[in-house]
Amino acid sequence: MGNFQDPNASVQKDQNGKTQADLNVLLHNTLSQHVSFTIEIKESLKRLSQLSKYLSKVGSAKLMGFIFCLLLLTFQWQSWALETPSDIELEPLTRELLESAKKLEFFEWMRGFRRKIHEYPEVGFEEHKTSQLIRTELDSLGISYKWPVAKTGVVATIGSGAKPVFSLRADMDGLPIKELVEWEHKSKVDGKMHACGHDSHVAMVLGAAKLLHSRRDELKGTVKLVFQPGEEGYAGAYHMLLDGALDDVDAIFALHVLPAYPTGILSSRPGAMTSGAGLFSATIQGKGGHAALPHLNRDPILAASFAIVALQQIVSRETDPLEARVVTVGFMEGGKVANVIPESVRFGGTFRSLTNEGLSYLQTRIKEVIEMQAAVHQCTATLDFLEDVPLPYPVLSNDEELYEHAKKVGETLVGEANVQLHPAITGAEDFGFFSLKTKAAMFGLGIRNETLKSNQVLHSPYFFLDESALPIGAAFHAAVAISYLDSHFVAQ
Repeated sequence: MGNFQDPNASVQKDQNGKTQADLNVLLHNTLSQHVSFTIEIKESLKRLSQLSKYLSKVGSAKLMGFIFCLLLLTFQWQSWALETPSDIELEPLTRELLESAKKLEFFEWMRGFRRKIHEYPEVGFEEHKTSQLIRTELDSLGISYKWPVAKTGVVATIGSGAKPVFSLRADMDGLPIKELVEWEHKSKVDGKMHACGHDSHVAMVLGAAKLLHSRRDELKGTVKLVFQPGEEGYAGAYHMLLDGALDDVDAIFALHVLPAYPTGILSSRPGAMTSGAGLFSATIQGKGGHAALPHLNRDPILAASFAIVALQQIVSRETDPLEARVVTVGFMEGGKVANVIPESVRFGGTFRSLTNEGLSYLQTRIKEVIEMQAAVHQCTATLDFLEDVPLPYPVLSNDEELYEHAKKVGETLVGEANVQLHPAITGAEDFGFFSLKTKAAMFGLGIRNETLKSNQVLHSPYFFLDESALPIGAAFHAAVAISYLDSHFVAQ
């Protein structure tokens, strides 16, 4: 730090005998101590108070340099105050939370709740029984909540009700899949299954709720628990936002169980983690007739075939090879008789991108390509992008500051070697809607255990969960929330 004293001015002392040089030394020492992070914030404030008293006794010309330094120091202090807590502060917090979550009574309660939900899966916006079970448990814990939110959703609140407000999210819907795993708690609803682990997400956030509620008087702010319906293709997160679930939230965090990683491994990445994704269906209308007289007809099968081939060129010829985009046609329906040209053909698929701009471009070009190919073959085309759902899902982009915060908490909880960098993937998550609204971060929690056969992919009828991961998830949720509030709390 340079010396801001006027070299032509005579040395003056205040009534305590302090010279301008003394003040410079004191300021320098204070700044040095801040930079090295060897003193506490309270001590820094005490020294700043002393400097203020000294500076009030010197001339205005000499104050200019000090004012600049103090403004700089204030800015730095505000930045430091918002940093993630140190390892020393996190270690006892994460240890205590994990020990509590691993206690037999706590674990059996959390596991039992998860199994109740697993036995009675419900698909998007039909999660009435699931929602009731959640509310009953919140009532027993003495946690207040709002319901209904987005038809079946629940938003619970723990803490002072004041800022900052940190949110934990659990999606709660199942899938229209028949469970093929034979075990005691197999789905009792034919054709429906929790094949994506949402039952465990609910159980872990409820576990975190119990941990947080036991520390409610110590929370430096508010934690909101968002139990969200309709993640699987129903854009439940979007509808939660419409109902104001995140209006006062400063940041939101979520976990997703992942069979790709061994049990207890945490994984994530800053920035884009999952792609944005949309669906489309197209109907090409032609003129049907006998196959022996094609010149009298307008063949929609031919038009659809050309359109499907042309769609592949959007990625292969219009997209930077270093960007990840996908256009896939997954079905085609048209005609039932070999010697008849049908009146129409319907086909559809999905499109995906790791940028929202790329997603918008794909949607525009899919429409243009199909309509133009139909026109070339003297047919017409209508398209549906299910925008009333709404689709597409936006890219799930992890806020870098929140990612680093959760990563540090995770490393303290399970060890640095057990927190891994997750690759960006072209799967999709409606948590992306939340990441457009506020700071958001999602982490994966490994559940793979070869002995238990919990190594099947998500959405498989053979999907199975290693429930020993539940205490880790509950403790991780709670630790991320508590430490976020601690590091972002500003005393009034």
